[in-house]
Amino acid sequence: MFCVDDLAAEVDDLAAEAIRRAFDEGGELSAAVELRRHFPGIADNANARRCARAIAGWTPIAPLMTGGGQGKRLRHRSPGVGRKKGR
Repeated sequence: MFCVDDLAAEVDDLAAEAIRRAFDEGGELSAAVELRRHFPGIADNANARRCARAIAGWTPIAPLMTGGGQGKRLRHRSPGVGRKKGR
């Protein structure tokens, strides 16, 4: 999520990838144009370029579980177990 002036927007993976690709292939201005295509509420190029630079610098996070892994099992807790009364 990023915030520009009074606009708050959540960037999904597809939009972030498109902005990164535009930045890599055409530079900062191309990335700003791509960002404004996805988020038309960003009115000026200065903010669009700043946001595009920030998004282009993000690295996608790795998935929590990799193939073949089992992941952590969570215990089932009954409601109210472990809590003090009055809270």
